[in-house]
Amino acid sequence: MMGPLISGIAEPRDNYIERHSGHGPETDTAKPGSSLIPVTDSKRARDEQISNEIHAMKLVSMMKQSADANSAFIIVWDDVAVAKGLWRLGLSLERALSALLIAVVIDFGDAYNMAAFLRGKQTGMQNDLSASIRPELFMPDDQARYGINSQISCYAYDPVQSLLAIGTGESKFGPGKVYIFGQRRVHKILEPPRRTSFQIIQFSANRLVTVDAKNELGIWDLNTGERIAALVVAGQVVSLVTDPMLDWAFIGLYNGDIMAFDLDRGSLARSFRLPNFWKEKNPGATTPNLITMSLHPRDVGKLLLGYTHGAVVYSFKQAKPVNYYEYVVSAGAPGGNGAAVETVRKPRLTHALWHPSGTFILTAHDDGSLVFWDPKAEKIVMARTLTDFNVDQPSSETPTPALPEPITKIAWCCKENCDDSGLLIAGGQRPDASPKGLTFIDLGQTPVYATSTWQILANYCRGKRQNALPLPSGAQAINFLLIPRFSPHFAGAQDPIAVMVLLSSGELITLSFPSGYPISPTNQLHPSVSFVHPFVTKVNVSPLERPRWLSMFEKRNQGEPLLKGGAEASRPRKRFEERTIIQAAHADSTIRIWDSGHADEIENGNQLQVDVARALDRYDDVDITCMNMATSTGEFVVGTRTGEAIIYRWGQNRFFGKDKALQLDPNPKGLTDISSRAEPGLREGLQPLVLYEMMMGPITAIQVSNVGFVAVGSELGFLTLIDLRGPAIFFQAPMTDFAKPDKRSSFLKSHNSSSGPQKEWPVVIEFGVMTLDEDKYSSICCFVGTNLGKVITFKLLPGQDGTYSASLAGVVSFDGRIISLNPIEADTGKPAHATGPIVAGLREGRQVNGVLVAVTQTEIRIFKPANSKGASKDFDSILCDSACVAELELQGFAVVGVFGDRTARAFSIPGLRDIGKADLPMIDVTRSTNSVVTQTGDIFAWTGPSELAVIHVWGTDKGLQQSPDTLINPKLECPPRPTISNMQWISGSQYISPTDLDLLVGGPDRPPSKRMMDAAAAEQRAARAGEPAAASGSGSQEGWGDYLTRQLNERTEKLNMMGDNMENLQNNSAGWADDVNKFLNKQKRNVVMGGLKSKFF
Repeated sequence: MMGPLISGIAEPRDNYIERHSGHGPETDTAKPGSSLIPVTDSKRARDEQISNEIHAMKLVSMMKQSADANSAFIIVWDDVAVAKGLWRLGLSLERALSALLIAVVIDFGDAYNMAAFLRGKQTGMQNDLSASIRPELFMPDDQARYGINSQISCYAYDPVQSLLAIGTGESKFGPGKVYIFGQRRVHKILEPPRRTSFQIIQFSANRLVTVDAKNELGIWDLNTGERIAALVVAGQVVSLVTDPMLDWAFIGLYNGDIMAFDLDRGSLARSFRLPNFWKEKNPGATTPNLITMSLHPRDVGKLLLGYTHGAVVYSFKQAKPVNYYEYVVSAGAPGGNGAAVETVRKPRLTHALWHPSGTFILTAHDDGSLVFWDPKAEKIVMARTLTDFNVDQPSSETPTPALPEPITKIAWCCKENCDDSGLLIAGGQRPDASPKGLTFIDLGQTPVYATSTWQILANYCRGKRQNALPLPSGAQAINFLLIPRFSPHFAGAQDPIAVMVLLSSGELITLSFPSGYPISPTNQLHPSVSFVHPFVTKVNVSPLERPRWLSMFEKRNQGEPLLKGGAEASRPRKRFEERTIIQAAHADSTIRIWDSGHADEIENGNQLQVDVARALDRYDDVDITCMNMATSTGEFVVGTRTGEAIIYRWGQNRFFGKDKALQLDPNPKGLTDISSRAEPGLREGLQPLVLYEMMMGPITAIQVSNVGFVAVGSELGFLTLIDLRGPAIFFQAPMTDFAKPDKRSSFLKSHNSSSGPQKEWPVVIEFGVMTLDEDKYSSICCFVGTNLGKVITFKLLPGQDGTYSASLAGVVSFDGRIISLNPIEADTGKPAHATGPIVAGLREGRQVNGVLVAVTQTEIRIFKPANSKGASKDFDSILCDSACVAELELQGFAVVGVFGDRTARAFSIPGLRDIGKADLPMIDVTRSTNSVVTQTGDIFAWTGPSELAVIHVWGTDKGLQQSPDTLINPKLECPPRPTISNMQWISGSQYISPTDLDLLVGGPDRPPSKRMMDAAAAEQRAARAGEPAAASGSGSQEGWGDYLTRQLNERTEKLNMMGDNMENLQNNSAGWADDVNKFLNKQKRNVVMGGLKSKFF
């Protein structure tokens, strides 16, 4: 058998290829029967044909076994599919095997050239569209991320810089990270040096302070995204207290110890450590662990500590605890849950917080009780639940035991006037309460403590009114975050305009405050936040012409932006004429549409939104299965699981401001005008146009063309074509009409046969323009790919009356489910889409020489529709999950695919030779089938449940880069911290300033902070430049350094002399009066001296 092979080597290669490939004229030495296996003629029996096939299989098997690991045959073994394909196309077995043997005897490079040569001949394409694409050009860049990589564990908001921070926990999808978001697309991602989960994050004076699951405290520079200081705490951190006006972070440990970390110096305060005060008060108490801490909102000299057994107020001035609060429910009292009424109970504390002015202290307990305390008298003003009052007092009625939901979060909110306040509570509701949600208790104006009776104070704690902020059905709030209008003080709860709720599902929902109306994140929050607001269920990516996208600015009634901070970094101007537009369907049946960018400047960063539930006039059982957007017109189509197709078109809303839509009757299998169902607040945008109630199972494929056609396929195997010019349905047919017996057979691959016909439905639909088969003209074509590997081609032909009809042009069967269909021009590789100018040219007789690149799970095939099979390449044991014909600018085109082994591969056109292969380790393999490959070479692939990676295959193997955006605006200053009122001062309360706290915590040897030193240096630079320093209230030219030194000395001296008792009030007042007289005399002297200086100098 090896004789012809040896003789084939001896003769010139070109002659051998020409004779045995069947593409050159037959010579005398190439007559039938002269090659390895004789060709069967019509007179020979069927058993001889079978014998030839057996010999062929033996030959292939022998060659495979005899080749060593370094031989060319092992490398070329993948190209057995070439010979098999040639034989299937009707070439003689001789020529098919000859092509295979030629690949064996020639060298490695020529083997692939031969395969490419044969495939090019099979497809009829004359040009190698990938000739300039070298393997080193296929090096994917990890370009961007959209979404949140893991479940949200904590979050924070900075009202001064208007930034949102979201921390995540470690999971199998990646380590915990912190995401910082500002306006538009401003963002940064902070990654710890080791894998961990973030538990606490807080903003503090343009820094971010974090605590992770490994009890490591981190300080982050928000401009660089780098961690600038860290401390591994010896103990379990349960609470962290920071303040924008302080350089300290107070760290509370589970065992009750409290430490102070110097944010300015990046180290612990060695002289400051507080013990477990409850254990000191009651040494016999079992495990009085620390739960929470909070600073007095108006006096940093007091720290409220919440232990499991009760609360304690610690005074920095006196360096000791000054008040204790223990909640005891007497026998006969119902308590919070009505259980064990006959006994004395001490419910465990879960929360402790200050009233905004410090007038009251509130503690919450595990039985659902809310206890208001008089801080000075250490007495209970009122103990209540969300529904009952005085639950700590014995009652004649027998309460019904009911276990309320645990209270997960409480915030004492206030208006701009901090005495007008209310409580926002997550949890605490009874199991049968409806509706479920947050509870807001409006307490109203705080009574004047000094002049109010005990009953007035108790009535205040009952509240003026109470309302619920509803949550989605079945959802439970585990945390919430208030969004203040401008102030970071009062525990971030002053004058909030919205509240962002974290649900038990891991999703976010934003509500207006205090009304509780849902706020859409569209154009309010970064697109990454919208991935969990609520979860994204389906993603599609479409190219859209740049001029069209730039004109699509939505005009919608919308409140003030929630995030205004940061500034986007300058990026390169547009790199592509088409923008890559993401369509993300969410669990609440809304779809958000936005430009993902190409690592370039996003000129139109706005998001569009469509409400599918409103278009269907149904808010239950709405599940979006597929979407598509036209590349030129921007028309948008959506398919649902219940069998509806909705068509949207850009335009003005004729029903703007009208909330009630017209009543429309059901129209099964027909088209309905639904323009009256437009969103009432949307003045201009994507408006609902037509509803098609197909009612043939879930919509599995949907496509809209640029020339007014829509194709819809359903799971029950039906296909519908719609002309939007009517609109009218002009074609409907089941897939069974196009079924034909599968006559394929092979000597190299066996095919499993089923006992009955398999269910078939459309999975991919594309429109194009090209010349089919032997036609002398080009047509508008609709290509339909099915789950069983069929590609069905329809011609769309115009009629005399301006309508269109569809006729079947051909059906071709391949192996595996169809993944993508790409009509391209055979000469240039450009997409052969049906666009307005191309369709207009058909009337003038213009033709498009096109081919179709079809990718299935198991093979690529390039062929000329509608009936030829063209050339193919098998993927062997790897399944393809997504593919597309991608362009490398100025270089050519290639087929790029994402595969089930987490790799991306590129193949040439038309030769289908391997160009490159790259690993994609970031991809979540369980969702690889949902990935998308675009025409620009971008891969959109899921890395987890709620994060999408953008990978550009024509790159330089770059990893994910930190965002260059700027987060901090140094010109924005934090408002001064609130201080105690005059009445509190007169009543004997001593005010401790932030400077005093620096002295008390850091000690007298601690130098001024870097922030104050920077201010002093700025003044010195201004003085050297000849600029006048900022005048102080006294007209003094005293600099920051001198001022700080003087203040430190004065405050140290005063702190040693002052007390908190009413007995010292007279002395304090007299001293204050003397200080005022001295101040006035100094003012007069400065004015006189200032006038003299201006007169003489």
